[in-house]
Amino acid sequence: MIHSAPKRLKVATLLAGICMVFNNANAQKPTKADYLDWGLHGYLGYEVKPNPAYGMGVSFYTAAWKLVDQPIERFQIGLPGTWIMPNNMDNDSTVFCPPGTEIRSVEAFGPTYSRVFQTLEGGLGYWARNRYRYGPPKFSMNATPQCYDYEVASPGWSFFYDDKALLDSLIGVAQLSNRLLIPPDALTFEGNPNGEFMGYSYMALPFTDAYHDSKVPVGNQSWTCFINTKNFKGPIAFYLPETWAKFSVTYPQVAGLGLDAKEGIISSGAMEIGNTPTFRKYDQDSTLYVKIPKLNFPIDAQGKSSLVQDLRYYNRNALWNEILAWRTENVPSSGKFNAKGMFKPEMDSTFYGLTIYDVKIQSLGSSFKPFVNDSTFGFSWKDAASNPGSLPEYYKGVGDRMVPIQESEVPKNLGLLEARFPTQRNAGTYSSPKKGSWATPGPAKGPYKATLNDGSVVTYYWFRFIDQPVFGQFNWSTEKRMALQSLVEKMHAEWPIDRDYMPAPTFGELVSLDKNLVVTPPKGLEVGYVPIVVKQAPQKSNKK
Repeated sequence: MIHSAPKRLKVATLLAGICMVFNNANAQKPTKADYLDWGLHGYLGYEVKPNPAYGMGVSFYTAAWKLVDQPIERFQIGLPGTWIMPNNMDNDSTVFCPPGTEIRSVEAFGPTYSRVFQTLEGGLGYWARNRYRYGPPKFSMNATPQCYDYEVASPGWSFFYDDKALLDSLIGVAQLSNRLLIPPDALTFEGNPNGEFMGYSYMALPFTDAYHDSKVPVGNQSWTCFINTKNFKGPIAFYLPETWAKFSVTYPQVAGLGLDAKEGIISSGAMEIGNTPTFRKYDQDSTLYVKIPKLNFPIDAQGKSSLVQDLRYYNRNALWNEILAWRTENVPSSGKFNAKGMFKPEMDSTFYGLTIYDVKIQSLGSSFKPFVNDSTFGFSWKDAASNPGSLPEYYKGVGDRMVPIQESEVPKNLGLLEARFPTQRNAGTYSSPKKGSWATPGPAKGPYKATLNDGSVVTYYWFRFIDQPVFGQFNWSTEKRMALQSLVEKMHAEWPIDRDYMPAPTFGELVSLDKNLVVTPPKGLEVGYVPIVVKQAPQKSNKK
């Protein structure tokens, strides 16, 4: 599976790099280490048995830690996460991605392209187009509703592609929490996490009824993100069913086959190493040497890094039925996931495959070994005494493979030992328009500002829940709008942020979100209103 849009890893660029590295042995070599803003790619993950009877949600805990010593420009690695796809396993006749869509050119996903038609993903990580880097990772939701043509990550923005907000017609996330800011550059953390766990889940919930408008059928599944941290617990936002259904307006072959109507399914989880800068240099014999950033992992006294735990699947008995009863019969729900609707899947095995310039790395097994133990995934470090919790930094081209080597094996005259990866200055401003769905009906109060640990300042307004920008594109009846507004008001009144909703972790400590993300509604707006970020900009310096 892929965890980010393929446009970030152009095949032509990779092929050009391979040719440059291996076929130009007689070309003039650079006099110093040659910097490339790409090079290391691959996956470190686990497989898991799907269970189609539990397709209404998934939850797990993933470790948060500072993967690199310094913020690196253009650096992208996702910490362990997973992908939810609509369960179309029994459909081998529909072509889910028509010609012209972003993913259609990747023939490996054919002939049906069902695995990349729609995905619900995101998680912890570092991304190449983050505007604000501060050391630790960040957390972001993400979804690909239309064969990776575009992505929807927060209440207004795509997955770091653009400083400008999404077009009104493409906004797909509704802010649900009245206590948490969701910035476009993702959620930040307190301090320097070192293996503490963040829990998150996506649960399909019946916030609205299925319907058929003049164009397409729309299902009733609102995929809702819950998180569990030390200082915030509960739902934060959800994808409206229309987010998934709108693709069938122009491609009716997929009507009723998206995540608005079909239950979800997962079969694996992984760290995705996407865009990792490298230095390279040839010696006098045209042997290639490469340096990658030092990648650190949290490690315990037994020489292990536990990265994922407590993976669970859910059916309608977990929360769906309670939310439906609350909405239709006014029977309150605590929001806690019911164990009667929970399934503990079996983790099958681990996998890893890393490349440099698309050339396979061999012998990594001498440094670490992935493991699964019950419902835990992580690494066992074989050389914990001399190289605790770090991937090798240096590699050598040997035949058609890259081989990890010790620092002492790198020729001193190449310049690789001294090479330093460029760090990124925080720059760029996310801004929303002052028109369209952002202005009509508009906010109820603001602006307010919050300074985050990544050095950015977010500007936000308080909107009535049903008046936030995502709803501006829909011609809903007053009755339907008020029914959803009423349900959210009940949640705000009954669901605090200091109790568990998803099951607590089996072991370990919870990580803390940046305390400045957690807000208190103004007087009079305690229920039924949500804080919507409209701008994120660099903090102004006091230096003259």
